[in-house]
Amino acid sequence: METVKNAANYVAETVKGTDATASKEVNKNVAKDSDAGLGTRAQAAKDAVGNKVDEKKHDTKADVHKEAAKH
Repeated sequence: METVKNAANYVAETVKGTDATASKEVNKNVAKDSDAGLGTRAQAAKDAVGNKVDEKKHDTKADVHKEAAKH
């Protein structure tokens, strides 16, 4: 039963990591957009950094659950 739980958690964390990656890429593009206002670009850059942190956090958690599911 614990293996199933870890597998489900792995999938959930993988999806969250993928979402964070997608958000990071969108924010990076907004930050680079010269047509966007300075405030918008600055906020997007800040958000991209936060997304990168979230991405790494979820990827790490996914790896932990993946390893736990193997045992």
